[in-house]
Amino acid sequence: MSITRRLFVCLLGSVCLASSAFAADKVYQVASDAAYAPFESLNAKQEVVGFDVDVLSAAAAKAGFKVKFHNTPWEGIFATLAMGDRDIVASAVTITPERKRSMDFSDPYFEAKQLIAVAANSAIGKFADLKGKKVGVQTGTTGDEVVQKLLGKTNPNIKRFESTPLALQELLAGGVDAVVADNGVVVNFITHNKGSKLKTLDDPSFTKEYYGFAVKKGNAALLARINRGLAVIKTDGTYDQIYKKYFGR
Repeated sequence: MSITRRLFVCLLGSVCLASSAFAADKVYQVASDAAYAPFESLNAKQEVVGFDVDVLSAAAAKAGFKVKFHNTPWEGIFATLAMGDRDIVASAVTITPERKRSMDFSDPYFEAKQLIAVAANSAIGKFADLKGKKVGVQTGTTGDEVVQKLLGKTNPNIKRFESTPLALQELLAGGVDAVVADNGVVVNFITHNKGSKLKTLDDPSFTKEYYGFAVKKGNAALLARINRGLAVIKTDGTYDQIYKKYFGR
């Protein structure tokens, strides 16, 4: 499309993000920790799939760019941006002031909060009851952070795991008394493990959190394209369809 034609289409109000700064065939590399269903996991073909994948892929399609997902361990996932190995991190990343100092975030695309998982017969009834208990968390997550605030950063009762499902498996095995993690992952695990005999607890101290797609600090051009795509899928019904696919409402 010629520059003149492109400008004409933009003036008509269509979504137009083409720019000489972005090659038409460029594929943006995306890091995802595929151990966080339903947001990202591996299918039988070892492909990264999930809610985040569908949302970012749909936004990219609307904004006119391509993405490729790579399974990347959570520990070190943000370093891939700084090193230039990945262009985007799409991995149920909570937007926090601390993280915003080292990377830039898209507009929020999901609202979450922490949730406590315990055995169905557990006497634990609230967050404060976790004092003196062994608590499983995924290393470096907001669940890890909130438990540190309650128990202390170096408390040996905080048991850290590479993924939330591993922490929940340890809860089933009796190795920890509770797990604190994002609600979407905890609910998904219990839903798909109906015989697990786990229950969940909310707590008034848990505030709302918002997920965003992360890019290298200062990459304003890519961030603008992601945000434009997100805006479109939120208004044309695409986002609602994806949300219903994974969460049923």
